[in-house]
Order: sequence, then C-alpha cells, then structure tokens
Amino acid sequence: MRVIVALGGNAVLKRGQRLDVDVQLRNVRAVAITLARLAREHELIITHGNGPQVGMLAVQSAADPELGGPYPFDTLGAQTQGMIGYWLQQALQNALPGRQVIAIVTQTLVTAVDPAFDDPAKFVGRVYEREEAQKLAGEYGWTVRQDGPHWRRVVPSPAPQRVVETRLIRKMVREGVVVICAGGGGVPVVRDEHGRLAGIEAVVDKDLTASMLAEALECDAFLILTDVPRVMRDFGTPRQTEIAHTTPHELRTLDFPAGSMGPKVEAVCRFVETTGDMAAIGRLDEAERILHGSAGTIVTPNGRWPLTSTL
Repeated sequence: MRVIVALGGNAVLKRGQRLDVDVQLRNVRAVAITLARLAREHELIITHGNGPQVGMLAVQSAADPELGGPYPFDTLGAQTQGMIGYWLQQALQNALPGRQVIAIVTQTLVTAVDPAFDDPAKFVGRVYEREEAQKLAGEYGWTVRQDGPHWRRVVPSPAPQRVVETRLIRKMVREGVVVICAGGGGVPVVRDEHGRLAGIEAVVDKDLTASMLAEALECDAFLILTDVPRVMRDFGTPRQTEIAHTTPHELRTLDFPAGSMGPKVEAVCRFVETTGDMAAIGRLDEAERILHGSAGTIVTPNGRWPLTSTL
C-alpha cells in the first residue's frame, strides 16, 4: 500500500514540554521506530507539524534588535521544515539501514484572494495568559485569540491548492524512497502576474495539505497520527463515546472544535469523499493496528474496513 502519514505536532513536542533540542530529538527517535515498521511494509510519505517551533522562531525574530524586521512566516516555515525534516530523516535512516530517506522543503500554492487573509484564525506558537498575549500583540502587531483557557497568536490560513513539488515526490516514492515533505502544511506561496512564485505571510493547515497531497499521489490510505486514540462523539459531555468505524457523511453531521479536531475531520472526509479510499485518525503508537482496522477512527465510504466496493 501507499500510505501518507500526517504527524501531529505532539510527535515532535508533547504538550507541556520545553522546546529544548534534546527533548525534541528523543521524541523524534521514538517516532522513527514506529514509522520504520510502516516503511518496511508500505510505500511511505510523511508530513509533520511545526506550530510550536514556528511560534518560537517568530518571537525570537521579532525581538532581535539586529534585524530590520521579523522574518516572514513563509521563511519561518521553510526553516522549521528543514530542521524537523532533518531530525526525522536522520532518525529514519538509522532505523532503516540501507533504505533511502529524504526530507525536502516543499511549497504549497495558495491564492492571494483567499478570504482567510481577512480573518486570521490559525493558532501558532505557545500559549499565554490573556494579559501577556495582549501585551505581545501590542508590541509586535499580532492578532491573538482565546484558545481554550489560554490565548495564542493567530495568522491567516488559506486553503491549499497544490504542493508545487508533487511530481518530484511521486517520482521518489515510485523509486522506493521514504519522503518527508509538506512540513507545517508547506511554505505558502502564490503566483504573481508573471506566473512566478512568491512567499506569502500565512500558515497552511498541515492536515488539509496532507489530504490534498494524498489524493494527488494516489495513496491507498491517509493516516493522521496524534495523541488521541479515536475521534469522540459528544466530546466533553456525559454522552462522550469513541467512534471506531464511520463515514464522511456521519462525521459531517457532528460538531468538532475548529482549533483542534475540526480540521483533522475535514481533512479525512475530503480524502475519502474524493478517492473512495481509507483515512483514519488515531494514536501514533497504534499506527499498524489502525491500518489493520483494530484501532483509531477508520473512515471509509461505507464505514467498513477492509474496504468493500461501493460501486
């Protein structure tokens, strides 16, 4: 099978951990052991989050007196793709001796007239108390919003149109290479009036980019691996229940938080609706069981896995 895995941000940095390099490297090495088992059996493409890392670099850049202005988010996205991609690449090379692994900086095409630019809503960086968030917003010109009990910076999150390097990724996958790409949703770029690419100040949702890339690469399965065992119906209420097998139609009748599970559910629904193949959301350490249908929330056109024909 050809499988694309979208790693949640917790794969590299778990909630509450410091952004120390040693901490992140330990997490990445553990991730690599799980992903190596998938790579031995399947063609594997890996995407990953970068929210905490981008947020940290944005603060450092804005506060650096040696700079004439802060680095834009497209540049910060490229920086973190390189950093996290390097960590994953090396860990997987060590876990898969003799196997070719590559991490590439990829660009995601968006449209400059996307309405998201008028309504920043994508959370990035660390959490703050309200007073500190408002102070930073005043100092750096940020937009901040409440995220649960805390406050965070928000930036525009336009819809992904295409990963620019899709043909190159497809070629490498066909040659047996494990490809790490589209980190943080990819570097957001637009085409100018001359058709040339240019970076733009935004962050693309990583799960929506992974869903789009999974379709373009004709993947058989799309896995979003995070720190929750399954999607929950009526989350946070006395009626809360796990969803094991479901359909896009059923998921679209339910409400999910826009800042957490909502984009993940939308991403898997789009993939399944478009391709008729399988997608799932579940825990990273249960990846193999998810592919076998015994863990996670499995999403298929008819709610069955292994998939039976819907034609």
